[in-house]
Amino acid sequence: MSEIKDQITELAQLMEEFGLEEARHNGDGWMVEFSRKVPQEGPVLVSAGALAEETAEAPKRASRPKATEGPAATKGTPVKSPMTGIFYNAPSPGSAPFVTEGQFVNAGDVIGLIEAMKVFNEIPSPMSGTVSKVVAESGQLLNLDDPILFIG
Repeated sequence: MSEIKDQITELAQLMEEFGLEEARHNGDGWMVEFSRKVPQEGPVLVSAGALAEETAEAPKRASRPKATEGPAATKGTPVKSPMTGIFYNAPSPGSAPFVTEGQFVNAGDVIGLIEAMKVFNEIPSPMSGTVSKVVAESGQLLNLDDPILFIG
């Protein structure tokens, strides 16, 4: 099972590296297919023997946060993801988040974690200020330079 997970992870990383919209990988009795296209409607189909325990722990596939959403841009300086990985806003499930909107942070304070290649990386605040908006959700897949939060 771990070997399949490693192959799937590698395929996802290759998609990211080469900017691919779709990719498919077959193994002995299984197949996985990735697509960056969001289905309009209908169920997501997973083929034979589809790693049920893996999908239960899959990261949220929320739409990518944007620095400007709607007519009014969020005020403050965006703190961007330094790498691609899964963002976590707390040190463990059930724990209080590292930062919340309206909280003052000092430069160097940990504002979240990004899991990349099974390693949890602390994300330090690059500046001091008040958190005006948190845009990344815990469990969300972030790409390099996606905004995590704004400091005003």
